[in-house]
Amino acid sequence: MELQTLKGLGENTAAKFAALGIHSVEDLLFYLPFRYQDRTRITPIQYLQHNEDAVIEGEILASGIKFGKRRTLIVTLQDTTGFIELQFYYFNKSQQEQLKPGVKLRCYGEPRVWKNKLLMIHPEYRCVSENTLSIVEETLTPVYPKTEGLSQTTFFKFTTQALAYLKKDDYSVELLPKPFREHYSLVDIKQAITYVHRPPPEAPQELLMEKLHPLQQRLAFEELLAHQVGLRQLRAKIQLHHATPLIEKSNLETTFLKALPFDLTQAQKKVWQEINEDLKLPHPMMRLVQGDVGSGKTVVAALAGLRAIENGFQAAIMAPTEILAEQHYQNFLQWFEPLGIKVVWLTGKLKTKVRKETLAIIENGEAQFIVGTHALFQKEVIFHQLSLVIIDEQHRFGVAQRQALREKGIEQNDYPHQLIMTATPIPRTLAMTVYADLETSIIDELPPGRIPIKTILINNQRRAEVIERVKIKCEQGGQAYWVCPLIETSETLQCETAEDTLAMLQKALPTLTIGMIHGRLKSDEKDRIMHSFKAKEIDVLVATTVIEVGVNVPNATLMIIENAERMGLAQLHQLRGRVGRGDKESHCVLLYQEPLSEIAKKRLTVMRESTDGFYIAQQDLELRGPGEVMGTRQTGIQRLRIADILRDRKLLPTVQKAAQVLLKDYPDVVEPLKHRWLGDNEILGNV
Repeated sequence: MELQTLKGLGENTAAKFAALGIHSVEDLLFYLPFRYQDRTRITPIQYLQHNEDAVIEGEILASGIKFGKRRTLIVTLQDTTGFIELQFYYFNKSQQEQLKPGVKLRCYGEPRVWKNKLLMIHPEYRCVSENTLSIVEETLTPVYPKTEGLSQTTFFKFTTQALAYLKKDDYSVELLPKPFREHYSLVDIKQAITYVHRPPPEAPQELLMEKLHPLQQRLAFEELLAHQVGLRQLRAKIQLHHATPLIEKSNLETTFLKALPFDLTQAQKKVWQEINEDLKLPHPMMRLVQGDVGSGKTVVAALAGLRAIENGFQAAIMAPTEILAEQHYQNFLQWFEPLGIKVVWLTGKLKTKVRKETLAIIENGEAQFIVGTHALFQKEVIFHQLSLVIIDEQHRFGVAQRQALREKGIEQNDYPHQLIMTATPIPRTLAMTVYADLETSIIDELPPGRIPIKTILINNQRRAEVIERVKIKCEQGGQAYWVCPLIETSETLQCETAEDTLAMLQKALPTLTIGMIHGRLKSDEKDRIMHSFKAKEIDVLVATTVIEVGVNVPNATLMIIENAERMGLAQLHQLRGRVGRGDKESHCVLLYQEPLSEIAKKRLTVMRESTDGFYIAQQDLELRGPGEVMGTRQTGIQRLRIADILRDRKLLPTVQKAAQVLLKDYPDVVEPLKHRWLGDNEILGNV
């Protein structure tokens, strides 16, 4: 049913809805609230709770403008139990005239206590008369995400009409067949949609806010199911494509392995064998290699690159940052140049002349191994014969960028093989869901000789001892990282900042050279600072989490992490992995600020007790809740509306089985289901 069937919905409003992907009444019904406000009861002023949103009602006792740093309209509201001050920083003359003593108001907002005074800043309000005083909302008020110029009132108005259509017997939105629903105990979808849009006053708000109510879970199950069938179809579609088999020749491989100053671990050999078997097949390899920090994923990627080159093709590796891309470039140059292989690198910062020359030798095939950032999949980059794409830190890119680079390699209907690497360990159930279009390999063994990093927890009050330790370490020829979560002062997070720390360390350690790097610096400046650090021209590098991925400075053996209690386990583990990369003993100091929450205590204890990335990832999953282990990117399952792959992980094994059943027994349902949850613009929706 077209959206403009709804009364009062004109072309302009329809265009705004269309920008959100809402073209029909059904689309609107499946555009779900992300939180709720309780406007079903009026709270007496005396019983207001600090920072808990509430509806209040009363009579204006006084109003006037206070002059200071900014003009503020101050309105004093009273009911039979007490007084509250309403503050408006932004107001016009008509508001000023409207909010006069004697006027009765109903307000909704967040009460705060400041200087022993109860106040609300910019509450929503409306004037009320005697006969409307008792009327309140009948359901919890939904708050819709990303409204693009459409007010919450507009959403409420049109979803109310859409829900009226939903109640009609002849209006159906159920896609899943009855036997399928009964087998998986799925409740009626009309009931679920109605409840999620208009929860009754007695609804359990905590469950609703966490999206764990059974009726929300019914919708989450269906959304995860749509993504799972999409990923499975993507995998099946890829298997139908042709790729040039890369046959085993072993000359370059043997020479390369002999030149390495170490032997491959058993885990590396096993994973290389799995890749080797994939590369021989006439369809594209799609393999994810998971391996902890320092497990040797890059060496395995090099072997795959050599296989492509030995068969007369090109290989490319894409990294998420220029720092990591250049590090790969230096590694592959060192490994491949002695073998007579031409290695080039391509990033956005290359000067015009050098860039043109690089693009030319990529196109004519002289460049055999290409290292770069996302610049690799720009239009102007034309490969000669690309048969292998290696993507490092996959979770930093997302499916769309991975697809774009894959399309670059299509040559006479042949698709490139893909090898995806990540140092972010993902528990098996999640990997099977998020990477359902990929085979998975794990390098679960560190090279011999690696000295485990010792992790120490130190209270921020003992900062002077830590500074002295840094001084001694650097005077002995070592180097240190000092990581801060913020670049500049924040009003909301009282964290030590990179800028403050730089000034503090320069004052405390005048004999040492202190540098600073953060994400807001230009690429050239970041590279210059990292080169200086690698060249031992900087003793202590103050950094934000820009150094989380891939930076390799073996002489840096000490890592200090400020406000460690504010970071997730996965991020702490990645940061810690920047030290311990040489043959010297390394230490990671986690500076924390008391008081610590129970979760923070557990998290820091896990870091002190373990260096196993997979164990840490599992603990992260149990401690942190939705969205933390994989960040907001949730690779392959992006822009979820109501589901969350971590919060809803208990659903995943059933969803995986259900996807198989749906594809096999009810294929007619698959496309409408994908259209509902993925839309037309998603990669999985277009499979």
